[in-house]
Amino acid sequence: MIVDKIKKREIPQNNKNSKIDIPVGKWIKCEKCKEILYKEKVRENLNICPNCGNYFRMHINRRLELIIDEGTYKKFDINVETTNPLELEDYPKKLKSLREKTKLEEAVACGTGKIKGEDVVICIMDSGFLMGSMGVVVGEKITYAIEQAIERKLPLIIFSVSGGARMQEGIISLMQMAKTTAALTKLDEAGLLYISVLTDPTYGGVTASFASLGDIILAEPKAMIGFAGQRVIKQTIGEELPEGFQTAEFLLEHGFIDKIVERKNLKDTIYDLILLHK
Repeated sequence: MIVDKIKKREIPQNNKNSKIDIPVGKWIKCEKCKEILYKEKVRENLNICPNCGNYFRMHINRRLELIIDEGTYKKFDINVETTNPLELEDYPKKLKSLREKTKLEEAVACGTGKIKGEDVVICIMDSGFLMGSMGVVVGEKITYAIEQAIERKLPLIIFSVSGGARMQEGIISLMQMAKTTAALTKLDEAGLLYISVLTDPTYGGVTASFASLGDIILAEPKAMIGFAGQRVIKQTIGEELPEGFQTAEFLLEHGFIDKIVERKNLKDTIYDLILLHK
């Protein structure tokens, strides 16, 4: 067989003169074009594939670097602990592992900062922490941020990326939809600006609550946005679905979002909207 004729290249273990040097963790694969990319090159390109333009998901800290003026971000100090209402054995272990891996306490970070000198309250979700799922702490942090925006009379900016409500916290996670929605009603009554930015992917209870309630809803190119996945919807309604019906481009065409903004232009766009509202 031809397989038997293929020999693996042997890498010398003790050869000090070997030229082979591939640092671990320095490379990343683009899921769209399958190209192997140098991580630092991707970072310099705003976490966008330089080969095909595919948008990579972003860590909270990187998003803050791009949106908030340097040195102005102040995180809200909220003493809320994630609980285990369903008493799942592996849930606390999973949370501990994710905190060590991502250097994040939860799937969202909230605080105040400046965008080109304009004060804002900002919340940024991170898909690296349980796919940005919304549990009790995420709901509480976002609600607290909304309340702070009302108290300080500041615009509110929320960057969403999520798979939806956190199943490990059961119905308590679903209650966060109502809680955040009620808080946003008070923000609206106060006449304050709320800009919702949808990134890839935004699904489930997050889409069905605060992510869809912005005065202005922006989205990054090609972001997948919806409530349930395409397969679930197709099985439920028993009909063929339009191609790309959950992409930002499709939703813009059908009036669900207001504008698709490239990552490099997000800060300027949000700044302009804040000035228009003032």
